[in-house]
Amino acid sequence: MSAGRPDAASVLAAAERDLGSVVEFARDLVRIPSRGGIDAYDPILDRVAAWLAERGIAVRRLAEPGGTTVALTCEVTGGRPGPRYVLDACLDTAPFGDEAAWSYSPLSGELADGWLRGRGASDSKAGVAIFAHVLARLHAQRDRLRGGVVLLLDVDEHTGAFGGAKAYFQGPQAPDRVDGVMIGYPGSEHVVTGGRGVLRARVHVYGVAGHSGASKTTANAIAKAAVLIGALGEVPLPSTGGEDFPLPAKLTVTAIHGGEGFSVVPDLCTLNVDIRLTPALDEQAAEKLLRGCVTGVDALWPGTEPTHVEITTRWPAYRLGPGSALKTALLEAAHAVGLNTTAKIAGPSNIGNYLAGLGIEATAGFGVDYAGLHGTDERIRIASIPAVHAAYHHALLTLLGAH
Repeated sequence: MSAGRPDAASVLAAAERDLGSVVEFARDLVRIPSRGGIDAYDPILDRVAAWLAERGIAVRRLAEPGGTTVALTCEVTGGRPGPRYVLDACLDTAPFGDEAAWSYSPLSGELADGWLRGRGASDSKAGVAIFAHVLARLHAQRDRLRGGVVLLLDVDEHTGAFGGAKAYFQGPQAPDRVDGVMIGYPGSEHVVTGGRGVLRARVHVYGVAGHSGASKTTANAIAKAAVLIGALGEVPLPSTGGEDFPLPAKLTVTAIHGGEGFSVVPDLCTLNVDIRLTPALDEQAAEKLLRGCVTGVDALWPGTEPTHVEITTRWPAYRLGPGSALKTALLEAAHAVGLNTTAKIAGPSNIGNYLAGLGIEATAGFGVDYAGLHGTDERIRIASIPAVHAAYHHALLTLLGAH
């Protein structure tokens, strides 16, 4: 260290020494099936808890309201008061898909041609292994830190429920302060420092039931829904997110459910509508736009019940500004260890949007190089691990004022 700043060469050398252990831990995790909503989570939670306990780090299990464990968390507290940062990565994974299409077992943890292979290798078991090793390094020098670091590992991410994050940030034992969260999604080209938000709705469109062969025609809910889909497809959206937000808003009808058999005119058709938000189209404006289209179509179909809009998700768009200590520390750390990483606003929403709604800054993506994420033959490039490991370690040393 010099002048209160971490020495990048020393941090990178430490990451190189940890590489074999990181790879073996990641392989262990890949070999334990943990598909979201499919597999039992206890085996992988137990494996991680044991690994941390072996290094003298106490683990707390967090449960959702029904009593199911949805996350593990532990904290390294420094010798002086200061900020609290969270390292967050998920232990559950996407499903396997067609296993016959894989070149190897999704649970193989196979090492070949410089890659570690298997479901969850990239999202996000390599991230878990890296974060656990970073925490162990910080635990060994905790007396020199100002503030603390939390490791949050959840098993309810790929279900879309984000129960682990909610249990930690909003549960009965929620922390009194969190100064920032770093999420270990993969990809070393960018630090994701923002993302489009999302407003999701189920739109229940009503018609009038009747016999499809009757002499009298009744209002078909599917036909009415088709008119609404057309109206939604033509509604003007902001072409830019505004200053420092390069992405436009986007509206997509993602599902249609209605009708049964052949002889009944359907009286209900439900649409799933996904609207991606930007600073130029926030959730209030998006909901107003959606309800305006609905009202206009309802007026064209007298004699039918008004359409019901059921809002299911509200996550705001967010971006970290140039003054963000979190953003600056991670980008500068990546550069210090030799990566050409840049900041990026992401198109898809992520858990960073959920945290933004709580007023918590988050980076939502910086990690290992990967291929096949959520797809066939998922894998990560082993050689990319040390620099990512070192960047996170370096960033936290900077944020926590290690000397």
